[in-house]
Amino acid sequence: MAEQVYTNYCLQLPDQEVLGTLVVRDGTIADIQPGIVPQGHDGNGDYLMPGLVELHTDNLERCMAPRPKVRWPLEVAAVYHDRDVAAAGITTVCDAIAIGDTDPDSMRATHFHSMIDVIYDGQQANRFAVDHRLHLRCELGYDAVYDITATYSDHPLLSLISLMDHTPGQRQFAQIDKYKEYYMGKHGVTADQMAGFIQDRIENQARHAITNRRQLVELTQAKQIPLASHDDATPEHVQESLQDGAVIAEFPTTVEAAKAAHGHGLQVLMGAPNLVLGKSHSGNVSAMELVEKDLVDIISSDYVPQSLVQALFLIAEQQQRPLYEAMRLFTLNPAQSVGLGGDRGSLEIGKRADLIAVHHDGAVPRLTHVISQGQRVA
Repeated sequence: MAEQVYTNYCLQLPDQEVLGTLVVRDGTIADIQPGIVPQGHDGNGDYLMPGLVELHTDNLERCMAPRPKVRWPLEVAAVYHDRDVAAAGITTVCDAIAIGDTDPDSMRATHFHSMIDVIYDGQQANRFAVDHRLHLRCELGYDAVYDITATYSDHPLLSLISLMDHTPGQRQFAQIDKYKEYYMGKHGVTADQMAGFIQDRIENQARHAITNRRQLVELTQAKQIPLASHDDATPEHVQESLQDGAVIAEFPTTVEAAKAAHGHGLQVLMGAPNLVLGKSHSGNVSAMELVEKDLVDIISSDYVPQSLVQALFLIAEQQQRPLYEAMRLFTLNPAQSVGLGGDRGSLEIGKRADLIAVHHDGAVPRLTHVISQGQRVA
């Protein structure tokens, strides 16, 4: 692979911004120097930073089902998804695959095998522009969740397991009206069906959640798979997560839960759409409020890949933080939390040349280049 030189960029290094030059050889960062050289790609003072590392995105589901009851061809949907995340500046993505769902007839309850296979096959065939990993989201009220997850526990792409409980009346859906709004709007549950739907979810949780949690925790510990909690709402939830050996607290729903998680060393993950919109669509805590309290360690795009770059600049501007400091929430912190920080997540000699260039005119930050292992992909 030929040498690539990127010069006259505001390089976002781990602890400073430098107007300088970065050299790539064989897909790896080979040199970083202050100053501008006469050859190479001239960035005209734009920002150059590490590629974004995404731990939790449902975007593959959206590409598979762009409208209710529409199912796009899976191999095509996977490539669309890959190009979506590449165009958003994401160079490492943990594709969130739900194992089970509160709705037994949903795509999440029926398509997980094929979704995992299409990611693996695409990665093996070099069909994708960026590096894909697996994040298995385990719904504790689903009777078969442990048996299915155990079959994938040695999968070469598995980087994260999270424990979910979307039972109405607690965690993400402490407000029952928000639960009804979500499932009636997204899944087409009718008003007449809703009472029975809720009762079934409550009964399934009572029947399966405790056993599934215990077995899944034992599995992650035996296989040394990073574990995340999901939608912790109380300090008691956080204590349970700590006892389980979790390293990440995804989307805590209250300030109290976020404070407890962060204080005990869990990496608190919040959503970029929440930051961009200024609120949670489920009526839970504002991500920016937690950022202001310095309680957030990782930002995920969740359901809008393109939200990440905008959220990064929002944090830097609203909190008056250096861009290189805000950037850690989108790059090095998520990489380190799943054991990938040794070769990506920061501009350092010897790491993968996963890079993004951003032009910011004061209105909307705009990606101009996305580079994965030295190859331009967007």
